[in-house]
Amino acid sequence: MRRASGKPGALRFGACHNNAVSEASFVRPAVTVASIVERDGAFLLVRERTKAGLRLNQPAGHLEPGETLAQGASRETLEEAAWHVEPFALVGVYRWEAPDTGATFVRFAYAARALGHMRGQPLDHGIVDALWLGYDEIVARRGEHRSPLVIRCIDDYRAGRRFPLDFVQDVIGPGGGLR
Repeated sequence: MRRASGKPGALRFGACHNNAVSEASFVRPAVTVASIVERDGAFLLVRERTKAGLRLNQPAGHLEPGETLAQGASRETLEEAAWHVEPFALVGVYRWEAPDTGATFVRFAYAARALGHMRGQPLDHGIVDALWLGYDEIVARRGEHRSPLVIRCIDDYRAGRRFPLDFVQDVIGPGGGLR
């Protein structure tokens, strides 16, 4: 298999029959979801253990089969921060290449309302705690961010960037609801 370019994360092409590019010959980005939750001027973040040490991130993770993107963001927030949330808008879709591995991520970030805290609920493996931080403290702790997406998503949220939930259409299951 050879790279289409020398850049990490570039599309790769393998051996293909009749010079047609097969779907399996492309490097696939990881689809992730995140919740931007603001309450009384503070944002919900988690501290998580990573290979690079403790890092701050929004409650976020990988989409699971059969769930919508908004459902995934809500589930990840419950699992990582023990907060029930209700997504009400899409803030943005972000593509990021991790400089250390070249892995590509596509993040769907949702603005969400905090509905209730599940005190005593165990947090996902690797999550140390959930905390509410003001914007200035988040900026001051930029060196602890898991990725540049942390502040970018918050900045876009603060700038009023909102798209309706139906901006992204989920077509799931046999027929995908199509007639």
